[in-house]
Amino acid sequence: MDFATLLQMLDATLRLATPLLLACLAGLFSERAGIFDIGLEGKMLAAAFLSAAVAAVSGNVWLGLLAGIAASMTLSAVHGLASITFRGNQLISGVAINFLAAGLTVVVAQSWFRQGGRTPQLAGDARFNPIELPFAEAASGIPIIGPIYSELISGHTILVYVGLLMVPLTWWVLYQTRFGLRLRAVGENPAAVDTAGVSVIWLRFVAVGICGVLCGIAGAYLATALQAGFVKDMSAGRGYIALAALIFAKWRPWYALYACLLFGFLQALSLRPDVVENIAGFRVNGQLLDVLPYILTVIILAGFVGKAIPPRAGGAPYVKER
Repeated sequence: MDFATLLQMLDATLRLATPLLLACLAGLFSERAGIFDIGLEGKMLAAAFLSAAVAAVSGNVWLGLLAGIAASMTLSAVHGLASITFRGNQLISGVAINFLAAGLTVVVAQSWFRQGGRTPQLAGDARFNPIELPFAEAASGIPIIGPIYSELISGHTILVYVGLLMVPLTWWVLYQTRFGLRLRAVGENPAAVDTAGVSVIWLRFVAVGICGVLCGIAGAYLATALQAGFVKDMSAGRGYIALAALIFAKWRPWYALYACLLFGFLQALSLRPDVVENIAGFRVNGQLLDVLPYILTVIILAGFVGKAIPPRAGGAPYVKER
């Protein structure tokens, strides 16, 4: 594989890893607070649909992004009410959100646009366009460093850079602020937090809200940046892959970045079977490449990547002692 092909593969890896990374960090906030969220898939799907629909109607991608975040946060509020306020089963609530989003997005899209459950193709200001960083064109002629900067680092949409910036920001919030300390404590020992006079319910709702915002950005990225419109089930299991990456990363922000880049690389490989064939030296079945990320997801969830201990209070509703 030559240098140009390697850059193309890494560029595709970064673009494909972005929605996984945003969803993974969303799950990290929620699960660190003790709320397991299998509904990442549904929130991304709902956000993808509404962001594309509003962007198509208004011609403004920023309005679409806000609409996508609103859709995701609405489902987060439902999940929060079910699992925090009414102390329901968090896993069942998440699964219900996934089913609801999968069916509702197609029905509403068909009723709204009459295009078989799709939205119109987005163009111009209705979608996010690549950003050329300063001096990218001038640096392209510099050996090695120039192409890395101009082709790999530059030329992505703003949401890719937002996703990357969210990693150090998440680390700082969780490990360097009082809020982050309390959030992590809620996921480990909510009774101790309650004894200290901090509302466990409020902290968990805030964590679920942050999860909704990040899932909204992830879904909007799928429909208005990675692609140019919404199609049925376009999240394609990315929410589940993000959960697997979160377990693989052992609920740590920087490890989450590395895990998502790994999954993104596998997805990039599935788009370039010629590269795999050149490396392996024989013809590789394209369908096998397509399922590689999902195979790795099953392997991770089966527990073959070492012991990953979730937050101790995760999945359990908090009942205040009287």
